[in-house]
Amino acid sequence: MRIHLIQLFEETVKKYPEKTAVIDKERTVTFGDLRREAVLTGTRIAQLGIPQNKPVAVFLDKSIESVYADLGILYAGDFYMNLDIKTPAERIKNIIQLTEPAAIISTQAQIKSIAAVIPDSVKLILLNDEQGEGDEKTLSQRRATVIDTDPSCIINTSGSTGTPKGVVLNHKSFFDFIDWSLETFGFGDDLVMGSLSPIVFDIYSFELCMLMTKASTLVVLPAHLAAFPAKILEVLEKHQVNFLFWVPTIMVNIANMDLLSTFRLESLRTVWFAGEVFPTKQFNYWHRHLPQVVFANLYGPIEITLDCTYYIINKEIPDEEPLPIGYPCRNTDILILDDDDKAVSEPGIEGELCVRGTSLAMGYYNNPEKTAAAFVQNPLNKAYPELIYRTGDIVCLNDEGLIMFKGRKDNIVKHMGYRTDLGEIEHVIINTLKLVKNGCIVYNQAEKQITLFYEAAEEIPVPQFRMEIGKVLPKYMIPTVYHRLEQLQRNTNGKIDRLYYKKEVNV
Repeated sequence: MRIHLIQLFEETVKKYPEKTAVIDKERTVTFGDLRREAVLTGTRIAQLGIPQNKPVAVFLDKSIESVYADLGILYAGDFYMNLDIKTPAERIKNIIQLTEPAAIISTQAQIKSIAAVIPDSVKLILLNDEQGEGDEKTLSQRRATVIDTDPSCIINTSGSTGTPKGVVLNHKSFFDFIDWSLETFGFGDDLVMGSLSPIVFDIYSFELCMLMTKASTLVVLPAHLAAFPAKILEVLEKHQVNFLFWVPTIMVNIANMDLLSTFRLESLRTVWFAGEVFPTKQFNYWHRHLPQVVFANLYGPIEITLDCTYYIINKEIPDEEPLPIGYPCRNTDILILDDDDKAVSEPGIEGELCVRGTSLAMGYYNNPEKTAAAFVQNPLNKAYPELIYRTGDIVCLNDEGLIMFKGRKDNIVKHMGYRTDLGEIEHVIINTLKLVKNGCIVYNQAEKQITLFYEAAEEIPVPQFRMEIGKVLPKYMIPTVYHRLEQLQRNTNGKIDRLYYKKEVNV
């Protein structure tokens, strides 16, 4: 019986101890050596007296070390929470205050940037310190008390109050998604994954699961290569990568630069994309140039353990038509509810996409109010308790019964692959930094731009805005376009008319 993700890894290591598990630039590590490092890390967690089922943070760049740190946390019967080393210290402070991790795993060099915001109650595990011996017996005893609905990780997502929400995912929900992926795509033990997503993404957690489950080799694509798409494709060809799970942004850039005319990617067999809308014109470019590849459009917020719908694109779709998000994944049910919480089933009628099933997250860590607002009783079921997750996404069915994404119900957008709460950016600019008294953040979907409209007597230099906001928010959340107004448009209730400004940038 599968209870803990480490069970999958143990089986894999027994079969493939000498196989390459991670390729990190010029460095590699075998599955056997990766296990040894993970056990040593897990032992250090246990030796610190940290109980099972506690969050342990990882403050490392994506590397061999981040992989065995996450595995070490799981070996100790705890759950990992990866932090972005590029995130401003103030935001890290907010995350730490909310989740209260028992420890942070980092290195002497990397921890310096956030040392001032780490409370004394949080223990430090520095990987460049002497590690000692692994204690297999203790780790096994700790995991023996873990059940499959215990947490496996926390993934932080944008929050409207300036503090991200920590989405809690468990072992069982990952088993559910892994089983679906293997049954639907028939992955074998020869997968070589081109890993581009940051370690804070759920995509990275799936790659970690495939490493554990199918002895998949993870090829680390350093974050700085995102600015050099040709370099990324060189790495894919060098290591004969055959599987990608990417956010469409980089794929759009590759299409616009016509790079697939130069790089044939002959080893590539499967490409998943998710996290934001992939323009059909640029997708068709990929489809035409790589006829040997199976392409799948996946959809799902972090609260649904990766994704809940998929569409394998095996036909021509005109450039001007959107790509469907398809059908529910196995063991997942999609409800489309109208404003009265009635089920929508007629083609073309829009409603909110809601999800039920094993894939649902456990909620938001230390945040019962937001959990209760998003994870609610299924309004179609009056007979017994059953939670659904309300995504806030508006969808409809087309004439073929495929689910089509129409837009967001609230102020959350997917930008550069990150789920971004525009309200959080406003909160920081107006309340935290007090840069302006009134402002309105809207998203230009066509140009993929975060736009700020603000009230001020005089123009504020854009570099000043960017510098100040960058002290608190990560780079991807800094507005791209700024418009000064003497007074922002109000609606009949006297509130800033967001709909007006949304129309302004999306004409």
